[in-house]
Amino acid sequence: MAIQEQVPAKKSSDVSFLNNPVIRSTFYQVVVVALLIFFGWQIIANTAANLERLNIASGFGFLDNTAGFSIIQTMVEYSETSDYGRALLVGLLNTVLVAFIGVLFATIIGFVVGVARLSSNWIISKLAYTYIEIIRNIPLLLQIFFWYFAVLRAVPNPRNSVTFLDSIFVNNRGIYAPKLLFQDGSAAIGIAVIVAIVASIGIKIWARKRQMETGQPFRSGLTALGFIIGLPLIAYLAAGQPVGVDFPALKGFNFRGGMQLTPEFVALTLALAIYTAAFIAEIVRAGILAVSHGQTEAAGALGLRPGPTLRLVVIPQAMRVIIPPLTSQYLNLTKNSSLAVAIAYPDLVSVGGTVLNQTGQAIEVVGIWMLVYLSLSLITSMFMNWYNQRMALVER
Repeated sequence: MAIQEQVPAKKSSDVSFLNNPVIRSTFYQVVVVALLIFFGWQIIANTAANLERLNIASGFGFLDNTAGFSIIQTMVEYSETSDYGRALLVGLLNTVLVAFIGVLFATIIGFVVGVARLSSNWIISKLAYTYIEIIRNIPLLLQIFFWYFAVLRAVPNPRNSVTFLDSIFVNNRGIYAPKLLFQDGSAAIGIAVIVAIVASIGIKIWARKRQMETGQPFRSGLTALGFIIGLPLIAYLAAGQPVGVDFPALKGFNFRGGMQLTPEFVALTLALAIYTAAFIAEIVRAGILAVSHGQTEAAGALGLRPGPTLRLVVIPQAMRVIIPPLTSQYLNLTKNSSLAVAIAYPDLVSVGGTVLNQTGQAIEVVGIWMLVYLSLSLITSMFMNWYNQRMALVER
């Protein structure tokens, strides 16, 4: 029987240059990076040439120029003589305000509707189902138009305002409500509020630790409520009642004094909150259904009523499923607030559009938009990721 000679395997140095996987992958990566740099340079060069041809100066020096236009809602001092930088700051604060309030109300409505969707009561369950299916299948822009044109613009004029408690007035120019006036000494109230919040958090941590060690619950919620109400009230009385109230009053053709919520702000906030809540409700429903039914049966066997079972057993476990998609809905709401330009609410996009039209600094303004929304999204994601880690199941 003939003995076959074994052919020695080729060394890596004998392999063809193009057949070497390490060299080939490195070569392709270098080519891709070079092409990206080339195309990027072409875009920059073409943009610079177009700006020079149109005689448009680049840079952010225009932010120091006088804006020359008014803004209907401002959270900081602003006038027509303010600069463009101040105007963009006003737009940014308005965007953050509507996003924060929208997230707050969307979360509350979404959790309530999501729990109601699983109710054993047929009417409540079907009402929640109808709300979800109708709201999330109507475009957000149409809902903004509905609240702005069909609802808020249809209410009476200031002289025929709808009145609540003789101090809140609703008309086609907005909602007018009492406004708090902080005077000298009111800083003590703010300090008392901070102390009350810190004390409430400390009591909550202590109560949870005590319950884990002894099994005995402690009504930390009522205690925290007492701190949050009691300490500021004591500080208010001790400082000589330094907080007044400015009530709105009809003078001429409009109301003066108090606090005004513009129709644009109310319509945008309602539309964003109600629309996003429909998606959050389905997320909450899915999270609750992801919890094993045995957990509910075990809680019932221990004598827990349905309310405490949902609050102490089901929801804490469901949050591990709810938080990741909930983060996406918060990001969507923040970015969807840019639709405010459709009803002239002065958010960052609306104010920035006016600045762009007056200055022609398109690249700079669009860059500011991108940077702001990217920053808001990253901040929101960082906070929700931190909260998700806090709620994660700890393995023993």
